[in-house]
Amino acid sequence: MAAAVLALGLALALLLLPLAALSRAAATPPHADVARMARYVVNSCDWCSMATISTHKPLQGLPFSNVFSVSDGPRQRGSGVPYLYLTPLEVSVQDIKINPEVSLAMTLAETDYCRKNGFDPQSPLCCRVMLSGTIVTVNETEAIIAKKALFERHPVMASWPIGHRWFFAKLNITNIWVLDYFGGMKTVTPEEYYNVKPEYERNSICKKHLLLFTFYNH
Repeated sequence: MAAAVLALGLALALLLLPLAALSRAAATPPHADVARMARYVVNSCDWCSMATISTHKPLQGLPFSNVFSVSDGPRQRGSGVPYLYLTPLEVSVQDIKINPEVSLAMTLAETDYCRKNGFDPQSPLCCRVMLSGTIVTVNETEAIIAKKALFERHPVMASWPIGHRWFFAKLNITNIWVLDYFGGMKTVTPEEYYNVKPEYERNSICKKHLLLFTFYNH
């Protein structure tokens, strides 16, 4: 009997281990789990720095960086697709019309993760992701998804002037770089990025298993 109780306690403890991560920065993935870290950073960030090749004098032909609101969907339920709400009146969007190839940078310095852990924004421990690809306007079907993703994170967008001809767009990702630890940049393919099960989904599965375990052993 004592052995059975001990085994049950050990099994429960093992099931609880993954759940402990839920209380630590929304379960930040291990730094070696690069694709999952990329998904985590993108889902955690509300804005990005977007670099274009400027079409405006005196910077014509030179890199130009600007800030944009971004969303891949609800927190802990993101798709990984970076959606944006753009207007042709914006200088960077005018650059994109000529050359849609851009780079987006997102960092956990946007959250409280780095501050709480004492990491400087430039430190490799303050995780960041750089995504490159092309900006494309989404079709009417995907615009519904993009609108929900963006307006849930940025509700003020709904009140932006209609006359500015806003439209929904996304980054078609071709290259991904991740810096989340010492040792230099790591690369992730778009296939790895989209196919990986995000950390929050893994924790959800662990939680369901624990609830089932508790239910059947009550």
